[in-house]
Amino acid sequence: MAAALAEAETAARAGEVPVGAVVVRDGRIVARAHNAPRTLHDPTAHAEMLAIRRAAEALGDERLEGCELWVTLEPCAMCAGAIAHARIARLYYAAADPKGGAVEHGARVFEQKQCLHRPDVYSGMGETEAAELLREFFRERRG
Repeated sequence: MAAALAEAETAARAGEVPVGAVVVRDGRIVARAHNAPRTLHDPTAHAEMLAIRRAAEALGDERLEGCELWVTLEPCAMCAGAIAHARIARLYYAAADPKGGAVEHGARVFEQKQCLHRPDVYSGMGETEAAELLREFFRERRG
């Protein structure tokens, strides 16, 4: 989670919502990313989406079986869908997102009968650090 938090800090410095993600296989980081929708002018450029794309390219496979995704915020519906399609084995996320999350909140994507794949989900690791990064980011913007 430390690497994902470092990515979130990079996002904050770039003026992006501070969310970071890493894809891990066999204990080795194969891809990392942070939120970049504003920078890339791409509404799909969430940390999870970018990390999944980079991992698929690095591994030469659209199926990321055996991989773990570590992310600092509960994934939204778009990212949860991508996690399912990529066949990510385990999802670890730090802070819950009652407004936009879709794993334990909102759509609860992995609980839907139409969901093609359900990763093992673990939450709360690094929650305090991730939540503080988000609070500080939005506090500064609200002035």
